[in-house]
Amino acid sequence: MADTELTGAEIVVRCLAAEGVEHVFGYPGGAVLNIYDEIYKQDKFEHILVRHEQAAVHAADAYSRSTGKVGVALVTSGPGATNAVTGIATAYMDSIPLVVITGQVPTAAIGMDAFQEVDTVGITRPCVKHNFLVKDVRELALTLKKAFYIAATGRPGPVVIDIPKDVTQHSCAFHYPESISMRSYNPTSKGHTGQIKRAVQMLLEAKRPVIYTGGGVILGDAAEQLIELARQLGYPVTNTLMGLGGFPSPDPLFLGMLGMHGTIEANMAMQHCDVLLAVGARFDDRVIGNPKHFSQEARKIIHIDVDPSSISKRVRVDVPIVGNVANVLTEMTKQAQAAGHGPDQEALKAWWAQIELWRSQDCLKYDRSSALIKPQFVVEKLYEVTGGDAFVCSDVGQHQMWAAQYYKFNKPRRWINSGGLGTMGVGMPYAMGVQKAHPAAMVACITGEGSIQMNIQELATCKQEKLPIKIILLNNGYLGMVRQWQEFFYEERYSESYVASLPDFAKLAEAYGHVGMRIEKPEDVEPALRKAFGEHKDELVFLNFITDPRENVYPMIPAGKGLSEMILI
Repeated sequence: MADTELTGAEIVVRCLAAEGVEHVFGYPGGAVLNIYDEIYKQDKFEHILVRHEQAAVHAADAYSRSTGKVGVALVTSGPGATNAVTGIATAYMDSIPLVVITGQVPTAAIGMDAFQEVDTVGITRPCVKHNFLVKDVRELALTLKKAFYIAATGRPGPVVIDIPKDVTQHSCAFHYPESISMRSYNPTSKGHTGQIKRAVQMLLEAKRPVIYTGGGVILGDAAEQLIELARQLGYPVTNTLMGLGGFPSPDPLFLGMLGMHGTIEANMAMQHCDVLLAVGARFDDRVIGNPKHFSQEARKIIHIDVDPSSISKRVRVDVPIVGNVANVLTEMTKQAQAAGHGPDQEALKAWWAQIELWRSQDCLKYDRSSALIKPQFVVEKLYEVTGGDAFVCSDVGQHQMWAAQYYKFNKPRRWINSGGLGTMGVGMPYAMGVQKAHPAAMVACITGEGSIQMNIQELATCKQEKLPIKIILLNNGYLGMVRQWQEFFYEERYSESYVASLPDFAKLAEAYGHVGMRIEKPEDVEPALRKAFGEHKDELVFLNFITDPRENVYPMIPAGKGLSEMILI
């Protein structure tokens, strides 16, 4: 690329175009006006104006989750940057590649308590993969190149670039590097051959094997390789909340989700297995519960992860394999094929017989004859109406768990939710980011009346951008998950969990120019969904389902308990 004199603002826009960015989600303000002026003059990418900076980062995050590309958000200094922190932390906890550009006060004013000044680098340091403060326009192009590279490679994550206003005004010769190498940053992609060999041997000798997979399978685009290995061995597979869709839910090898609200068969198999293959998963508190209880059973653990710091963090691992999960799984499949013998079929048969006994308890059953709408029923009907082919975004709470349990995900990157941070308010911005990335797709946002009100102003963005998302509100009049915990563990003292002043959501949606519906009877659920995805397929439809207020999410493992200590219905 020829060297030409450009301003810092022009450089930012040129770099984004050079990275192939198609959508930038943002909100203008004083410190980034020069950048916005350059956005106005270009046609390489589209800017989507949100109504709150938090939504900008969430939408960029979902754009990334659903496409695998790096999401981009642009916000101003001070409150613009602090409003973005929740979105940045959400992406960080789930390892989502983002580049967030924040404006900053002019370099001479930094540290002077200038108007709309905060220490963005200091504030975001604990929740980014890396961050930069650019004080010289000559460093700007290289910094942007580094940011995209760091965000997308190794264990992905958000990178923040803080750009003072005067840097966007200064000029310098522009050159965008085609490639980059950083001495201090060299992520491992290929797993250790010797360790892979050990792992395959251990897997083939297993009597009670389980393959436990997490979000790393999705992020590493390794679903295909996982399916191939699992089917070749005939071993049971379980997903974490973040890993759903990495293995097709309807497959007989699939045990369902594990963890706090996982199935009996997944949790019991996980607890009682003798060899555990963990792929791109973290053994976090919501998945294995109490590590002490988990370690009571003797088992060998193989752990594949691109991030060495995730291995042996909460449980001791026998065979650690650091590398890109797709590469490692491919190599494992090859070695398993070349081993000359398969698994112990007799032992495997007995193990599957045990799993089927656990499965026969049908832990996800619920009352199908109720006169009230059951939230599980709504999710099942949504699955039927969309043919399992929708992108499902959720907020956080009971509705999130019902969505995970009852929508049978059979493709990766279709389930978009906040797993690690558990951020309420993400649902609608997530749906916006997904719909922008996939304009022709069916996009549903399953939410609760607590969560939806945290970013409900984005109904305006959806109107402006003509985003035909379908909002499935499971309205039980409570902060449902808080109420459930208060019922179980606080002797039914419902402190501040009752939402006593709900708006008429259908009218609210109509006030923003969308279609609103209120559904109160079970027999009206399917017709309403068919109408939303049929007659109103090109419009945003807000479906307010009035559900049973006393319904709980089962099974449930109380905090601090082990996988086999579930509360069933």
